[in-house]
Amino acid sequence: MEKKLYIGNVDYQTTKDQLGDAFSEFGEIRDIFIPTDRETGKSRGFAFLTFSEEEDADKAIQAMNGKKFNGRELSVSEARPMNRR
Repeated sequence: MEKKLYIGNVDYQTTKDQLGDAFSEFGEIRDIFIPTDRETGKSRGFAFLTFSEEEDADKAIQAMNGKKFNGRELSVSEARPMNRR
């Protein structure tokens, strides 16, 4: 069963390919989403990765949470459902 992760403190210049390369060693990634600002189109400094398997996502959390990536210390956790506005 798939599992979505929240990746916080992502450098604003980080690309989907860079994140995919960094996290793909833990398992198959189904989706990578880097939200952007509506007006500027620039990254908002966080991302979401969806792994095909829960176990792979858990390995990624353990290995990457607190790790430096592109000069910033990542915050990696299981994504929570979005609250409706």
